[in-house]
Parts: sequence; structure tokens; C-alpha cells
Amino acid sequence: MGKKEKILEDSQEICESVVIHKEVVENTKTKMPDDTSLNELADFFKIFGDSTRVRILWALSLNQMCVCDIATLLNMSQSSISHQLRVLKQNKFVKNRRDGKVVYYSLLDEHISYILKQGLTHISE
Repeated sequence: MGKKEKILEDSQEICESVVIHKEVVENTKTKMPDDTSLNELADFFKIFGDSTRVRILWALSLNQMCVCDIATLLNMSQSSISHQLRVLKQNKFVKNRRDGKVVYYSLLDEHISYILKQGLTHISE
């Protein structure tokens, strides 16, 4: 693609008029969540921005696991896994339970698994 073609493509994405579609704007505005909710949603998706956390979440979508097992699976240190699990727990992505000396982690709910699967479907298309 030549430079001129690229410029034309970019310019096609910009409105050429200053007409505002007031009805569309008002209709959309009434359906938008409040800013606090949207900021929380952005923070929620930031958690998926780390590939280690995504790998941990995917593993936990398949089985509950302890830190040692996750570290072995992902070929990482237990310390690194523990750190990421703390982040995931603080953000309500995972929960844990103790069974004797072993602490098992699992997804807090199925929403996380669903989001992971939808994301994989999206990038596979």
C-alpha cells in the first residue's frame, strides 16, 4: 500500500461535516454507565493485560491448583506465582481454600472463564 492510499484510508475515518446527530448522542448518553463504573471496568480489564495472570487464570479455569502446581505448569518460581495470585485475589478473580498444609486456588466464579474463552474466540477469528 502506497503512502497516498494510507492517507486516504485515514481520512475516511474522520467526519467531514460538523453536523452532530443530537438524537444519537442523547440516546447513547442515557445508556452509558456512569464514569465510576467505566473506570472500574477499565481496571478489571487491566488484570488481563499480564500474560502470566492470563495463563494462571486459564489453568484455574480447568482445575483448582496450588501454588506449587501452577509454578510447575508455567515453569515459573513459586514467588512469582504467589505474587500474581495475590493480585488476582485482591481484584476478586480467584479465591483460595486451605486443605491441611496445602492452599488451593480456583476462579471466584465462571464469569472469568467465560471472558477468557470469549477473548480467545475473538482473537481466533
